[in-house]
Amino acid sequence: MRKLGILVTLTFLFFQVLSQTAINNSKTETTTGTNDSELQAAYVVFNNDTLFPIYANLGPFTPAERAAIILERFDLVVTEFRVDEQLFNITEKNNYSIISYDNFPLTSVSDADATILGKNREALANEYLVLIRESFNEIIARSTLTYWLLRALYTLLALGGLVLIIFLINKFFKILNTKLEHYEKGLKKKRKSIFKYLVPSKTGNIFLLISKVVKFALLVLVLFLYLPFLFSFLPWTRDLADKFYGYIADPVKKIANDFVAFIPNLFSIFVIIIITRYLLKILGVVVREIETGKLKIKGFHSDWAKPTFNLVKIVIYIITAVLIVQYLPSSKAFQGVSIFVGVIFTLGSTSAIANIVAGIVITYMRPFQIGDRVKIGKTMGDVVEKNLLVTRIKTVKNEDVTIPNATIINTHLWNYTKNASQIGIILHPSVTIGYDVPAETVIKLLLEAAKNTKNLTRDFKPFVLQKSLNDFYVEYELNVYTKQPGKMAHFYSELNKSILNEFNKAGVEILSPHYSAFRDGNASTIPQNNENKPSADPVNDIIKKATGQK
Repeated sequence: MRKLGILVTLTFLFFQVLSQTAINNSKTETTTGTNDSELQAAYVVFNNDTLFPIYANLGPFTPAERAAIILERFDLVVTEFRVDEQLFNITEKNNYSIISYDNFPLTSVSDADATILGKNREALANEYLVLIRESFNEIIARSTLTYWLLRALYTLLALGGLVLIIFLINKFFKILNTKLEHYEKGLKKKRKSIFKYLVPSKTGNIFLLISKVVKFALLVLVLFLYLPFLFSFLPWTRDLADKFYGYIADPVKKIANDFVAFIPNLFSIFVIIIITRYLLKILGVVVREIETGKLKIKGFHSDWAKPTFNLVKIVIYIITAVLIVQYLPSSKAFQGVSIFVGVIFTLGSTSAIANIVAGIVITYMRPFQIGDRVKIGKTMGDVVEKNLLVTRIKTVKNEDVTIPNATIINTHLWNYTKNASQIGIILHPSVTIGYDVPAETVIKLLLEAAKNTKNLTRDFKPFVLQKSLNDFYVEYELNVYTKQPGKMAHFYSELNKSILNEFNKAGVEILSPHYSAFRDGNASTIPQNNENKPSADPVNDIIKKATGQK
């Protein structure tokens, strides 16, 4: 009841999360629509530096178009003029502040630009003028030989610093490894040291391995932090540093943002998994009750409980997966992997699916149970395991034979145990005897042999069948009952031994004679009494009878 209460509570929370998620989605759509209606900012990027943003339109020009025009004019100044920072100025005209270079207009600042940023138009124009002058001053500085010599010197010094740092790290770890090696050898020599019990005896120096890992991680960290500094002095290598950070920072930023956005869905997935877990626990309790016989359902056998639970579990897992997939991040890679796995499963599981279907059929048809003595094809033995894929049989020779369920469905199956407990099964050894031995004698000897065989069922009388009349012999079959199918091989052996003993006592040979008989007065193989046996010389018999000699 406690588990059922938890399951109901979790289900209620799950539906609450679903409703809240729907509300949040609607709010997000409304906010997105509002943001899309607002103007997007365009940035003026010059000399690998973002100078200032533009938010407002200017006449028919959008912010992006204004930024592109400003950048074209900056490039024109660089190529056509000998730049002097004193020639940059601001001119006020018709409610616009125009920033120019030697009367060549570069950009303008409107009241709309200032209003959006919450500043005064003249103050905003002065800020833009300072940023533009600084950017052009850097370009002026690049044109001098001193600038390039200093930048090259800084780069060489930074490179030397990197080499020195790597040398010091290697030197430090070399000394540390020597001390760690001696320390570890000392620990292993101590009898009472707990270290030798924590570390496998066949491993090398565990401390040296940890030291190498730490050293490698430290070198990677130094390179990660130092290379952008090394590449920042020269203009053509500065982009390498930015790209280096971009290659690392962009994926990390995207993963972090996606994870934060995924947290509400992650909670929903967690609730679905908890509900599934407790549902399976409740079903597991019901299954155990049915298996132990404490809970009985009319028409539902106890041995059906476990396989039925496995099938229901698969269905629950599929439903859970369907519910969880809609909360996973939509990714083409994820979809591609799903399709690939589906194709592999479809192509590679044909025989497995056939065995599973056959296993389900066998489970509910109940042709045999665990422990039954069966014969499948040419294999005879006791069933020790059956599942959805295969059935394992232990033969009378202690051989473990695994048979796919699809093979069982497509072949004949003998179950010797199913009816043994009620009326028993019939063991039927056969013998072949020549026509010269009377049938009554053979039947009597066979029944006597059955009587002398121990541990057979006496509830039903044994009987003998004359199965066939062959050319040279008669085939007799002795039929006896037993309720112990697991001892069939032993009983057959005992019956054959008892039959042999009885026939030897009676002087009857167990053989199948093959001979040729010429019908020229030879005696027949038909057994007859001596009184009725015809004489070999009938003329002499008549004379003896007439003279009174017979």
